[in-house]
Amino acid sequence: MITENQKEVISSSKILVTGGAGFIGSNLCEKLIEIGAEVKCLDNLATGHLSNIEKLITHPKFEFINGDIRDFETCNKVCDSVDYVLHQAALGSVPRSLKDPITSNEVNVSGFLNMLVASRDSGVKRFIYAASSSTYGDSDKLPKVEDEIGKPLSPYAITKYVNELYAENFYKSYGLNTVGLRYFNVFGRKQDPNGAYAAVIPKFVIQLMNHESPVINGDGTYSRDFTYIDNVIQMNLLAISSENENALNQVFNTAVGDRTNLLELTELLKKYLSEYDPEISKVKIKHGPNRPGDIPHSLASVEKAKELLGYNPTHKIEDGVAEAIEWYWHNL
Repeated sequence: MITENQKEVISSSKILVTGGAGFIGSNLCEKLIEIGAEVKCLDNLATGHLSNIEKLITHPKFEFINGDIRDFETCNKVCDSVDYVLHQAALGSVPRSLKDPITSNEVNVSGFLNMLVASRDSGVKRFIYAASSSTYGDSDKLPKVEDEIGKPLSPYAITKYVNELYAENFYKSYGLNTVGLRYFNVFGRKQDPNGAYAAVIPKFVIQLMNHESPVINGDGTYSRDFTYIDNVIQMNLLAISSENENALNQVFNTAVGDRTNLLELTELLKKYLSEYDPEISKVKIKHGPNRPGDIPHSLASVEKAKELLGYNPTHKIEDGVAEAIEWYWHNL
């Protein structure tokens, strides 16, 4: 967890959050404002929503900019006088990238490069970016350790790996300090349950609330290191404020260090939703084919983050699911 001294670093800083109206970005904006930072939020609202930041819009330390990271001039303007960048803007989803690899590349690679150049030119102290567990690709080693990856299995995974290569290159070439956070299946409040590329937890939650049968891809034994949003927020705050020089220009797994298969996950969702509506316990689960590009199992080692950043995940899967379902029940 962050110390009082680290909170002081954050509260005295101007921080840009790209993708700040999205699921993770909006949660980061809220926390940064709560701590006392001055926050710029950049989002083109392609997948983000103004409703995610509506409580912040009138705050004197918050500024929303409707803009696209694919436009270099926009990136230049928003990076002006910024101390730290939390780069969350991206087009997520393996299936989306398989359907439209060109747009995924434009946003996730060209947009990322625009932000790196703008951050370099503006003298940003640290560029902290959302990396992805998809970078581990076809490596079947568990747990996943940062310096051992396989070959990417989707265009999305390629774009996120290229981000890491660019970040490393910008440190070596220009001295821009970067920190990559490899997110593992993040879930929690404000995650959008709608749309063709909705993540599994909010999608299943909304279906169960409607007494519809969720469809598990495959037999349900595929497992993931589901990571609650508060753990992700903690990692971003530590990446901003860590005084450990050895933590800079590194990539860190951002996870819990535990895994849950889809059958277990679905039963957990039904358990907590049934507290609000007992009929949900009777909803049957369906099975469909495995999705192309999906890895069978994902489990992170978080030892590097603990050692270099002082990371201490606060929410295991049950804690996160309980909180997330409470939010969904009262907000959907």
